[in-house]
Amino acid sequence: MKLVSWNVNGLRSILGKSDYLATSDADVICLQEIKARPDQVDHAFDGFHVFWNPARKPGYSGTAILTRELPVAVINGIGRDEHDGEGRVITAEFTDRFVVNVYTPNSQRELTRLDYRTRKWTPAFVRFLSDLQLRKPVVFCGDMNVAHREIDLARPRANIRNAGFTVEEREAFDRVLEAGFIDTFREFEKGVGHYTWWSYQAGARERNIGWRIDYVCVSESLRPSLVSAFIEPGVGGSDHCPVGVVLA
Repeated sequence: MKLVSWNVNGLRSILGKSDYLATSDADVICLQEIKARPDQVDHAFDGFHVFWNPARKPGYSGTAILTRELPVAVINGIGRDEHDGEGRVITAEFTDRFVVNVYTPNSQRELTRLDYRTRKWTPAFVRFLSDLQLRKPVVFCGDMNVAHREIDLARPRANIRNAGFTVEEREAFDRVLEAGFIDTFREFEKGVGHYTWWSYQAGARERNIGWRIDYVCVSESLRPSLVSAFIEPGVGGSDHCPVGVVLA
């Protein structure tokens, strides 16, 4: 199975800029920040079953999953109304695993949403993943809105108290992984300079001044199935690039 995850920063916009969704040769594509409802997207996703979880607020957040195999079931949200209005999680259940697509809340400037994100969202999301793992292995992917380690962003010292690299956010991601998950990219690549998001300002992408905040993580039990994990910085159209994994 080849799985791709991409924060498209507006699905309608990306469809006019990139043919990657049609050419990626993926079996599952997880999209975040779609900013659209199904009736607003006039596009044929040939060969895919498409499932949506848009935010209640128009033009904001939202997730979608495209799958070639018809899932056994699809779950929108994590079962908590206080977290589910923004369309941040959609899960496809297959016979042998769950695929969870997540767009983690941003802590925002001045860290106005840091407490919600670390004290409320993360524990609820971990419980959701843990409940799924009691049934079968889990693959979760998406924009986690955190650079986990110093090697995951170009300028760590300058960003220690900035959203996406606070101690609290990094420790929150630790708790997610400690629930029994592997950061697949770091299974294959231990070096620096690999990023998935770049500011639109000051030519950051051209100079590779970026952050790795998009991940594909899998249950420990799937470690033997890992074939490869990848980041595709050459794919444009969004301020994020696609990431992915191949599982046997």
